Amino acid sequence: MWQADAGAPPPPRDCFPLRPPSSRAACGSEPSGEPEKHEVRANSAPTTLCRMWSIVSFYTCYVLCVGLSLACMVCVSLWSSQWRGGFAWDASALQFNWHPVLMVAGLIVLYGNGAVLYRVPLTWGQNKLPWKLLHAAVMLLALILSVVGLCAVFDFHNAQNTPNLYSVHSWVGIIAMALFAMQWAAGAAGFLLPCSPTPLRALLKPVHVWVGGTILCLSIAACISGINEKLLFVFKNGASPTYADLPAEAMLANVLGVLIVAFGLVVLMILSNREWQRPDCTPADMAYSVRINPLVQEENE
Repeated sequence: MWQADAGAPPPPRDCFPLRPPSSRAACGSEPSGEPEKHEVRANSAPTTLCRMWSIVSFYTCYVLCVGLSLACMVCVSLWSSQWRGGFAWDASALQFNWHPVLMVAGLIVLYGNGAVLYRVPLTWGQNKLPWKLLHAAVMLLALILSVVGLCAVFDFHNAQNTPNLYSVHSWVGIIAMALFAMQWAAGAAGFLLPCSPTPLRALLKPVHVWVGGTILCLSIAACISGINEKLLFVFKNGASPTYADLPAEAMLANVLGVLIVAFGLVVLMILSNREWQRPDCTPADMAYSVRINPLVQEENE
């Protein structure tokens, strides 16, 4: 019976090779023979490849995100300048042309790029407070541009005696703007003020993330419905050409809508991937933050 057990192959070691070298050194009962070291080296190669693949995948998506941002701005600017006559601030139709440009720039492009700022791996090894400030500044600029875009369309409607906030587009857009303003104020108070307690930050973080994704989805819905509404006004029944003929202006506006949806999907994919989330601060980073400002100790939310 003992001979049969001695002749059987030893059970495979399936846990220690997955540990990092530091944890193995801390375990006094683990032997330090040469075959064990070769086994750790063999199992560390797939982990390194997975990390490299994750980083390459992120930067591929991030470059696509930036490219779609530029494409959206080019399309909406061309639409307003070439086909709608340009820009002005005189309560005319030229003032209305600021509305799509500023809303796409604020609620879509700046908002989406500001949301994925924490996912950039180059920022992970640095103190988080400057990136918090940059995130807040980008979001504030997006909010200001969006408010100016709303002022442009409200002034135009009031000058033309056109009712405000009567369509689904306007309802969804104003809800997105209201949530955006409240989100920024709550984020600034909860994450930037040194006196903000740590339990409040821990409670606010998942709500902040969920509301942020909701605002982006509402903004995309508002932009798509606004593009369609504008095209229906431009190509009214009896006009030549019609919307169904897909003239160049309608084609450009449809492409803009597709680019906005694609940009939103890429941003949501980056935000939902757990492998691309900023890791918790190391003890050295935490000590660095405490030395700079003892009140700012929670820099890993």
